[in-house]
Parts: sequence; structure tokens; C-alpha cells
Amino acid sequence: MSELYFFHLSKFYTLDSLAGLNFESHISMKKSYKYLGLITAFFTVVLLTSNIVSTKIVALGPLVFDGGTLLFPLSYIFGDVLTEVYGYKRARRVIWIGFFMSLFAMLVIMGVGALPADPSWGGQGAYDTILGLTPRIILASLTAYFVGEFLNSFVMAKMKIWNKGRLLWLRTISSTLLGEGVDTVIFVLVAFGGIFERELIVTILISNYVFKVGVEMLFTPATYGMVAFLKKHENEDYYDHETDFNPFSLN
Repeated sequence: MSELYFFHLSKFYTLDSLAGLNFESHISMKKSYKYLGLITAFFTVVLLTSNIVSTKIVALGPLVFDGGTLLFPLSYIFGDVLTEVYGYKRARRVIWIGFFMSLFAMLVIMGVGALPADPSWGGQGAYDTILGLTPRIILASLTAYFVGEFLNSFVMAKMKIWNKGRLLWLRTISSTLLGEGVDTVIFVLVAFGGIFERELIVTILISNYVFKVGVEMLFTPATYGMVAFLKKHENEDYYDHETDFNPFSLN
């Protein structure tokens, strides 16, 4: 009996080889999305803005935290949405985009700050005070972001499989508790350890964590609405059953 062949995406497959293909994963990774680029842009802008305004220490009542804390929780919300709708693989790409854009912005800020200032411009001191980034701050920011975001996305993807897509609120809050917790500890200790008094560091740690988790809980209804909208209009609800969760994987 002659072998039957099928043509798909510039490749020929036999019936036997078709049986081994994971069509859902293959087709999903080839799909074109209307809103993925927009979410990636928002994610990156929130991340870059948070890094810049984090140089100011804010006091709101009993809470003391860096200015970036006001916006940074939104990056985790976008991370939750990306993983929930598009899956860990695409969230991984966006996280790496954010990482390299942050590194680029920091290097540009440092490079411009190091250039000789025009004598008639008296703002060099203010520039260095507000935007001056030391290698220590860069290390703290990038390390905290990398570990926290990937942990957040990993927990989201795994819990979605474990509870079969139910209880989105439990996934978003649980992933934030872990991701934001690790992120906050790494950034504050690496950036401010040995510079600020221990009491202030503890206050910043607690205030940052409480505020970030509170924002995640407060925005849970908005997260539900965003996820429902994207799943409907993108026709996507990805489950990472066969995903390689290595953050350095290029697959």
C-alpha cells in the first residue's frame, strides 16, 4: 500500500509522523496575536519607568518604600496575564525583552552622566543625584527582576495545570507572594545593604512587600477582565503541558 503524504508549513509528513505531532502547541506558537505586542510595550514601559523613579524614597503614612514600588507591581500583573493567556514560552520572551531594555537604559543613563557637562549647565549634580546609577544598583535591579519575574511566571503556569485553569485569583496572588517576595528581598539587600541603617532596610522590605501584594489583590478584578478579554479576542488559553521551563531556553 502506498504511503500517504501531507504538506504542512513547507514540510511533508506521513500518517505515522503526524500521529506524533503536538498540533495544539505547534499551531499555537505560529499564531499571530493582535494584543501581544501592545502588552509587551506596556510591560517594558512600566519596568523602565519603575527603575528610574525608584531613586526616590517615598513615605506614605506608615509605609516607606522606593518610588518604583508605585508602578512595579503592574509589571507582575502584566506578567500574570501574559502567562495565563499566552503561556510561559511567550512570557519568557517578554521577560528577556524587558531585561535587555532595562540594561540598555541603565547603560545609556550612566554613559550620558559620565560625559563632560557644558559649563553653563548647572544640573550635573542633580543628574548624578537622581539618575546616577552605580553598578551595585544595576546588579540589584536586574537580578531581582530576573529571578522574581521568572519565578512568578513559573508558578502561574504550573498552578494553571494543577488546578485545570480554575481559581485564577489563587494563581495570581500565590505567584505574586513568591515572585514579589524574592524580588523585594534581593533588590533591597543588594542595593541598600550596608548603606542604610538596618531599621530602615527592614521598614523598606516590609513596606515594599505589603504594598506590592496589596496592589495585586486590589487589581484582581481588572486582571480577570483583561484575561477574559484577551482569551476571547485572541482565541488563546495556553497550557504549558510540555513546556521547557528553563529561563535560558531558546525553544
